Amino acid sequence: MILNLRVDHKIADIQSMESIAKDMDDLFWKLHDKYSIGEYIEISTCNRKEYYISNDYIAEDDELLSHENQSIIIEYGQAAVMHLLRMTSGLESMIVGEDQILGQVKDAKHKAVKNHHCGKSLDAIFTKAIHVGQVVRNKTNINKGAVSIGSAAIDLAEKHMGSLDDKSVLVIGAGKMGRLVAKALAEKDLNAILVANRTYYVAVELAKDLGGEAILFSDLEKYLATADLVISATSAPHAIITKKRLLGIDRDYESLMMVDIANPRDISDDVCELGVKAFNIDDLREIADENTRLRIKEFGEAENIIDEEFHLLKESFKIMEVDEILGNLRASMEEIRQRESKKAKSKLSDIDGSAKIIDNLTNSIVNKIFFDISKNVKRAAKDGNANVIQAAEYIFDNN
Repeated sequence: MILNLRVDHKIADIQSMESIAKDMDDLFWKLHDKYSIGEYIEISTCNRKEYYISNDYIAEDDELLSHENQSIIIEYGQAAVMHLLRMTSGLESMIVGEDQILGQVKDAKHKAVKNHHCGKSLDAIFTKAIHVGQVVRNKTNINKGAVSIGSAAIDLAEKHMGSLDDKSVLVIGAGKMGRLVAKALAEKDLNAILVANRTYYVAVELAKDLGGEAILFSDLEKYLATADLVISATSAPHAIITKKRLLGIDRDYESLMMVDIANPRDISDDVCELGVKAFNIDDLREIADENTRLRIKEFGEAENIIDEEFHLLKESFKIMEVDEILGNLRASMEEIRQRESKKAKSKLSDIDGSAKIIDNLTNSIVNKIFFDISKNVKRAAKDGNANVIQAAEYIFDNN
């Protein structure tokens, strides 16, 4: 069974998402301990947290899944897989059509493979999902001119500040999200763009690409004093900009705008008490909704592709189900062939090469018999003929 646990931007704001994600982590590890889950993939981004689990023993009516936190979505089987295909296609993103989710899913799968908890089932499902995401982007306009969370943050800033020309912008965080922000800023005629990152050489590389300036993380206060706009996207586990930190800076707080696109959040709510205009991922929803309206006509074509690929995935899983049966059958037939060949060869003289002839003959007979059986069982699997599959399991079970 495939099980999906998730919380995302559709059902939770950024603040509640943080606490719900912790509840979901607790739920996952309880399931992990109870059922010895060996196959799972975790996806964590700025506006979603998900687990995909492959386990045949988890009961849908397990009391652990009857949780009190109704903000955790739990889906099984086809519904869980279909959600993944839609997600990699960009249909489940806050910014519909954005490309970043495809890379995030690839990274999650790679991490699971590296840590040895991506088995045969999830490998097949995620490989298909990544393929579907690529096909949808190649065959539709779902991502043509699509904005990212990073560029949406810039749009939000311009909505409240007007043009960013001649403004001084400080980007905190030079990871993937920070790079998306920087890419959007590169198109603006800024007075200055400053990049801060805990690992200084990473900030240097990004600043070089932008024609900006890298600053030491320890010098943040100095540059917070002169910035017009601060966009923060670090992976810090706690807030890095607070009211207390800003109080030590001599500046006009009301002229400062901050956009926090990190999760967990980088900027604490109390900075607003100083007059700072502070925004977070939740405030990007209006821009996201406009982006969705522009791409709504692409949904139908994308969903047709997803449905078609989902059908192909179901067929491949049917074949996977009988592969083990056929593998056991082939091994059993080979064991019989070798045993009977050995008996026959022991009664013959090998002067004329008869032992070799018998070996080749028996091997050929087994291959020809197995070919027809394999072809018919796989056809039954594709057609969904469960009776034939059950009969094959019964007939060819030599235990």
